[in-house]
Amino acid sequence: MIRLTRFIGTPFGLATLACLALAGWALWSGGALDGPIARDVRVSSVYAAPGVELDEPAAEQVIGNRRLVVLFLEPGADLRDGCRATERAADGTLVLALSREVDDDGYDTYGCAWLPGRDDANFGRAAVAETTIGRGADQFPDEPVEAVKVIVVNYDLLVRADIVPDGARTISPSLPRYLVAAAAVTAVGVGAASIWLAARRAGRLADRRRARRQQLADSRSRLSAAAAVLGQQIIDLDRRYARAERGAASGKRDAAGGTGERGDFVRRYRQLTMDYTDLLADIVAADRADRADVDRLTERLERLIGRGRELAGSPAVPGS
Repeated sequence: MIRLTRFIGTPFGLATLACLALAGWALWSGGALDGPIARDVRVSSVYAAPGVELDEPAAEQVIGNRRLVVLFLEPGADLRDGCRATERAADGTLVLALSREVDDDGYDTYGCAWLPGRDDANFGRAAVAETTIGRGADQFPDEPVEAVKVIVVNYDLLVRADIVPDGARTISPSLPRYLVAAAAVTAVGVGAASIWLAARRAGRLADRRRARRQQLADSRSRLSAAAAVLGQQIIDLDRRYARAERGAASGKRDAAGGTGERGDFVRRYRQLTMDYTDLLADIVAADRADRADVDRLTERLERLIGRGRELAGSPAVPGS
């Protein structure tokens, strides 16, 4: 005991205690005590419970860098507990927990808006976001990636309505981790000098690979955004399409004295949706494609978006 007290009283002992305290702080703030859900969502936008069939890379690609986290829990799970388990790990995001209904086809949903000011000035916005984010997801109980696409569309609508703040989610090490890293670098600085040249070369190679991966990730994010925009366009045009189809089918005459414009709108809308449907499989498989293929797929989507804009601005659209 006396030796331990003397050791602690030395500068080295005090430095050791400081490093231990710093390491403990880093472990706690970095999620060492987190459950499986929180550990997963710290570095990912999607969580799938064991036994839940989900293509997680495809779902993450759909979400992109939005401040959105989707949890797919096992049937009968406590969605509220699962959602609240992400409060620290997914702070600043909108979280939606889903699980398959036990006695029915569809999803049970529960939302958590971990947004700034959720308990004060933005309480109402948080409540709206929590009740809106899961709408329509239960239409795809056997296609979870399609359900994620619906959730993403809902999220984009909330951002557009200024209910959820815009911006990208960033995942970075906490301050204690930086401090621990700095202390470690200081401790091993002398020994690291002997391998500096080899590390420098390895760093350059790693940087080039990282740059290529980042470029590919950016291309996939643009693809996800384009798919979301096109999906929203189709949703916006759907009601007009229904009226145009009824008008064309009943033979109602427009101001030009015929039904050609209505019929042309119906044909163009159907072709747009069919082209989008043909692209869905390629969009889902984009996580395994290289950058050139992803860029080509994005260009195809952008052309469809242009067609959608032309269709939305057509004077032949009923209700325009």
